[in-house]
Amino acid sequence: MDQAASPARAVILTVDDDPGVSRAVARDLRRRYGGSYRIVRAESGESALAALRELKLRGGPVAVIVADFRMPKMNGIEFLEQALDIYPGARRVLLTAYADTDAAIDAINVVDLDHYLLKPWEPPEEKLYPVLDDLLQAWRATDHRPVAVTKVVGHRWSARSSAVREFLARNQVPYRWYSSDEPEGQRLLCAAGQEGRRLPLVITPDGTALIEPEDQELADRVGLATTPATDFYDLVVIGGGPAGLGAAVYGASEGLRTVLVERSATGGQAGQSSRIENYLGFPDGVSGAQLTDRARRQAAKFGAEILTAREVTGLEVNGASRVVRFSDGSAVAAHAVILATGVSYRQLEAPRVTELTGCGVFYGSALTEAAACQGHDVYIVGGANSAGQAAIYLARSAKSVTVLVRRSSLATSMSHYLIQQVDETPTISVRTNTVVDAAHGAHQLEQITLRDTATGHTELVDAQWMFVFIGAAPLTDWLEGTVLRDSRGFILTGPDLTADGRPPADWELDRPPYHLETNVPGVFVAGDARAESAKRVASAVGEGAMAVMLAHRYLEQS
Repeated sequence: MDQAASPARAVILTVDDDPGVSRAVARDLRRRYGGSYRIVRAESGESALAALRELKLRGGPVAVIVADFRMPKMNGIEFLEQALDIYPGARRVLLTAYADTDAAIDAINVVDLDHYLLKPWEPPEEKLYPVLDDLLQAWRATDHRPVAVTKVVGHRWSARSSAVREFLARNQVPYRWYSSDEPEGQRLLCAAGQEGRRLPLVITPDGTALIEPEDQELADRVGLATTPATDFYDLVVIGGGPAGLGAAVYGASEGLRTVLVERSATGGQAGQSSRIENYLGFPDGVSGAQLTDRARRQAAKFGAEILTAREVTGLEVNGASRVVRFSDGSAVAAHAVILATGVSYRQLEAPRVTELTGCGVFYGSALTEAAACQGHDVYIVGGANSAGQAAIYLARSAKSVTVLVRRSSLATSMSHYLIQQVDETPTISVRTNTVVDAAHGAHQLEQITLRDTATGHTELVDAQWMFVFIGAAPLTDWLEGTVLRDSRGFILTGPDLTADGRPPADWELDRPPYHLETNVPGVFVAGDARAESAKRVASAVGEGAMAVMLAHRYLEQS
């Protein structure tokens, strides 16, 4: 591997397994950029990743990564996918032959590819340098100062410690975890004047120590927006899952003053998925976190405001305004409102489960807790797609994963492609006709009682990790008395409000409610909170866009 001497300059890294091509790329790069950038050359994906890790430890910036597609052991797309985790801000270029252009196009989705170049790129003045010039200009326009990291000191089996870690991770706030019983954790506790009786301790990048912070205080301190910029908008979107993010993107892009309000973290249940493989345009799948990050950035690009850790407690009609009230007593108003509150994981009703939640029992936290499950036996309760995705993800590092399904088969609740992956993963086993009767443990999960629903036979098994995915409950109780819901709490809209041919009571307009409109004119619903919705990411995003279209129609007629 060749490298220049100055460590202060940003790096342009090139990797190609053909020594002749590798030298030619490095030669052309040095000719144009050697005076301002450090050119690093590698001849395999493995050695290039090693170089990137070393640069990361030394704090060196990487501006552009140029990778050949056809490399043995690790092709260019696989390399760039791993490089993305080390240097997410680096611009990415794939070198490819004409026959591989389809793979290059796929890479745009898989690794956010910035450009692909066909070989040969001669003359570089026409085919190589203009591309690199644009990418370097875009890279320089981004702030590449070291990211300040929040420190979290907690206990492995502290429910609030687990909740704080998940809040930070899902809001993509960089943090470092320290166990309270390890030396560095003890040093941080001592520096904050704490003995470790109240956890977690959160130390913000500016050195502020927070003891057992609530979500809103934590959000304020780590730089997340929690306060609206004004008190009136064209559109308020409540909920930051795929439906809400879709509505925010389309609302803001079409010129509406839009604010999205989320009580915890954007992404919803989809944002916690390790891999979504049936979403249009991502043939190799995309993680919920990646999809959420892209959507959030897209909404912000169009000017949408995004508020985090704000709980909505009420919706009021005040003439032409729709007033949204928060738990702290403040409020914001708008011409139109889109309810995209989604659903929460249904709680498992069994002895000791509630007490051990966050201490071995988790709801939808597979991504946050996966590293700690390495080498352990893991139980997953549920048979829908979220359970299958979690099982496949956890099986990468867990000793074993057992999926507990109440029904006699996965086929009634899980997509076919996921069932195939579960069947093909040797460390995953499925127990049908099985439910959890009880959890056991004083301070952390130690055992669970399983019951066979067909025979009634019970079994006590050792378990430190149990992840629960047993259906969803809508987050709509706060709408009681304002918006009509069905017997399960899902919101009624459009045709469901006029099943008998008559508009809902108190409906004052001379038209029936629009397809996604509630019994309150100008208040729309998108995604999982809507009665009879499809409960899929693609349909939620589509409903978010459709709700904006209907909101426009409502505003034009108001």
